[in-house]
Amino acid sequence: MQAAFNWIGRQFKQGSLEFRTPDGRSWTLGNSTPRALIDAKDRATLRRLLLNPRLAFGETYMEGAWQPANGDLLHTLEVAMRMLSSVSTPAWLEKPGIWLAKLRELNTPLRARQYVSHHYDLDYALYSAFLDRDLHYSCAYFYESGISLEQAQQGKCAYIAAKLDLKRGARVLDIGCGWGSLALYLAEHFDAHVTGVTLSTEQLAVANARAKERGLEAQVDFRLQDYRDVTGEFDAVVSVGMFEHVGRPQYATYFEHMRRLLTSKGTALLHTIGRTTPPGVLNPWIGKYIFPGGYIPAASEVLTASEPSGLILSDFEVWRLHYAQTLAEWQRRFQTRRSDFEQRFGERFCRMWEFYLAASEASFRWGDLVVFHLQFTRDLHRLPLTRDYLYRASDPIATQSIAA
Repeated sequence: MQAAFNWIGRQFKQGSLEFRTPDGRSWTLGNSTPRALIDAKDRATLRRLLLNPRLAFGETYMEGAWQPANGDLLHTLEVAMRMLSSVSTPAWLEKPGIWLAKLRELNTPLRARQYVSHHYDLDYALYSAFLDRDLHYSCAYFYESGISLEQAQQGKCAYIAAKLDLKRGARVLDIGCGWGSLALYLAEHFDAHVTGVTLSTEQLAVANARAKERGLEAQVDFRLQDYRDVTGEFDAVVSVGMFEHVGRPQYATYFEHMRRLLTSKGTALLHTIGRTTPPGVLNPWIGKYIFPGGYIPAASEVLTASEPSGLILSDFEVWRLHYAQTLAEWQRRFQTRRSDFEQRFGERFCRMWEFYLAASEASFRWGDLVVFHLQFTRDLHRLPLTRDYLYRASDPIATQSIAA
């Protein structure tokens, strides 16, 4: 087996993983730093890793078939991420996998609803335990060091509102509204009339309950609706953390609908996870267990899809490491309640969830993931000529509704 590890390990320019079994034997993949030591249950686990590493690494962890020797899962995933990042795959080898991936991303309205339900219709108690108090399930904006997750999420809302250049009473469409967090923020702070659409029945119920608690039923309209079925005109269209579920075959349709729904003087903001590398495929473990039908786009894919729509790209910003900080805090909060979730969902689920959070953090810290902010208009004259207006608005609003 070591011969197989040696043959595979030659492609890695950095990092090494040493696997140790209870009988005292060990095998090493890679021959450089950084290094991590893994206690594997048996040799069968190693064979699974050799046959399908991208899927089996997460699956075998979920099953308890391996454990970091020092208990530091994040460090182990850092090493694995650095090893993967050091490998260059020729483009011609990637193309067949990309075409197959696009077939899996054919998200019809029915499939889209099924995929959303898989992840977002989980018990609300899980999400409320590790998210911030306002239930934002997307990257926070750490506009200065030392702020809390709550402040960073409010900072994100303020920054998005600034990019939308909202006026009081604006009509806003929130595509993928989650539990209503951004919609409620815009209604409270800008007197906006917000239509929020989601495909999750659980999210819809929570969003409506929160709107009622805050007395905002007249200003927010939450719907169980596919973005392709929305009609009307809006002064602003915003989508945070939803584009990752659209799928490449639907990109052109997505931007066509965004343009159609936006008034001639409107502004749109797309907030999505993106990759710094060329187009590729979704990690198979993430696709199977966390986000079926999903995909993380390259900037070239987003721009190529948006250009024919007639939307004008007025600003493009890349957030580096903000999501890594967000995920680290989510993991910390999840671990404080882990024993409760083990009783409720089982050990396998807990190991799946902590692997998901840690692997995602590692991807943003040492891999190829960032967050893209794309601002669109339909009129070249719609926005100020400089970006000063974005920064004047964001800080004062960020902490006025939720304290640290």
